[in-house]
Amino acid sequence: MKLNEYRKKRHFDVTPEPQGAGSAEKKGNGSLIYAVQKHMASHLHYDLRLEWRGVLLSWAVPKGPSLDPAVKRLAMQTEDHPVEYSDFEGVIPAGQYGAGTVMLWDRGTWQPERPDVDASLQAGEIKFTLHGKKLQGSWVLIHTRGFGSNPDRSTWLLIKHHDQYASAKDVTQEEPRSVTSQRLLAEIARDGGGDIERASMGDPAGKG
Repeated sequence: MKLNEYRKKRHFDVTPEPQGAGSAEKKGNGSLIYAVQKHMASHLHYDLRLEWRGVLLSWAVPKGPSLDPAVKRLAMQTEDHPVEYSDFEGVIPAGQYGAGTVMLWDRGTWQPERPDVDASLQAGEIKFTLHGKKLQGSWVLIHTRGFGSNPDRSTWLLIKHHDQYASAKDVTQEEPRSVTSQRLLAEIARDGGGDIERASMGDPAGKG
């Protein structure tokens, strides 16, 4: 049921994205999956994904995460994704929902500060710790009022907390490659038969 919206938007006989097996919820102290996918679709954005209750809670972050606590990044909550999506990297074909090139930019595990994540979602504030390859330490997602022409759309702010991992470094520019394949977006597009020229627009100049 949780993945109905995700599945309705996709044709799995065409897209290589996982349909999802409806993974069972983890019990006890099992590590929760965290991932960020860099996605060059109609616009470049970064998809933040946090595992909870057998799915990946998902937010699209247009400008990507910032390590600077003074910077607040807009994060638009999107449909839940299957846990298997945390391994996905490749090309979504033209004409499909989200068509474009997807990079697995970061991944690891996450730990909510408040064990009841459902209550945090309802309260509009999720404090958590990331244990990723690129993003680490303490963060918060804060729910805000509607944004732009659709005031009912669920909008949040992603903010880095002050800790030893906070920095003025632009991590999206300085670490632009896939955390698993070490490829740039253009290389993923090339290998997957995607639009190389468009994908390259999401890669920093001079990083090829």
